[in-house]
Amino acid sequence: MTKRFPYIILFASIALAMSAAYYSVFGLSKLFSSQFVAVTILAGTLETSKLITASYLHRAWDTMSNFIRIYLITAVCILMCITSLGIYGFLVSAYQETAYKFENLENLIENYQTKQSRFETQLSATNNEKQAVNQNVQQLTAALSNNRIQYTDRNGNQIIKTSNENRKAYERQLEYSTTRLNELTQRESALSDSITAIEMKITDLRTSSDVAAEIGPLKYISKITGKTMDTIVNWLIIALIIVFDPLAIMLLIVANKELNTRNMIAITQNIEVTEQVIKPEPPVKKESQPQILSYWNRLRNERNAKYKK
Repeated sequence: MTKRFPYIILFASIALAMSAAYYSVFGLSKLFSSQFVAVTILAGTLETSKLITASYLHRAWDTMSNFIRIYLITAVCILMCITSLGIYGFLVSAYQETAYKFENLENLIENYQTKQSRFETQLSATNNEKQAVNQNVQQLTAALSNNRIQYTDRNGNQIIKTSNENRKAYERQLEYSTTRLNELTQRESALSDSITAIEMKITDLRTSSDVAAEIGPLKYISKITGKTMDTIVNWLIIALIIVFDPLAIMLLIVANKELNTRNMIAITQNIEVTEQVIKPEPPVKKESQPQILSYWNRLRNERNAKYKK
């Protein structure tokens, strides 16, 4: 794992840099949409050059001149700002599309709520009229029940009788009030059904819409912080920019450092092994000159003695 870790860091930095380059290229291309291909090539080349420049700065820091060092650092910083600007434009554009859909959804819900409020007003007026008509029906029914005229004749007798004229008038009014009461009841039922249908439609739009699901967390954060959703999204995008491209550059530098350290350790180990394997041979002991002469004299004497025999 220790041996593979520098390569893991290098892979993470390249993947992060490629993601940043992708968002940056498309963000910049939206700013210059008339030259999409040209801007894509330009931005992609600059992103690649930025990574190479950052690696070169780390590797050759001690060998380059101050002018080159300052220029390359400035170039990398400017390219990071350009990348961040492209990422910001891409994310803002993506949010605006969702925001427009959410705005349309809110306008649709607001229209339904306006219609619901109008129906509720009509329902309230209908209920009030219905109560008045119902009270009138009760009064007319009581009047019909008490449709009696009481008077005293010449002889002083109490006479009680019904009035046909009053009865017909009461019956006409009662018939009209009863018909109106039925109409108001039907109207009340229709308005109640309309209000219920609108409430169900609003609930369905708020719970089943994909846009509502996407904006839901932002609405919750906006509610608990007291800030608008645009402000929340702006903070989130800035936070992503701070840790996006700069993190890719830092990981690339760390990967270079780890690889250099690993190479130095490998070179040191090879030198130690070489020193252990290659040992100096012990010096050959040379015989002194008198010993050599003594050896040849002995051989000559042995040979002479052999010939004498």
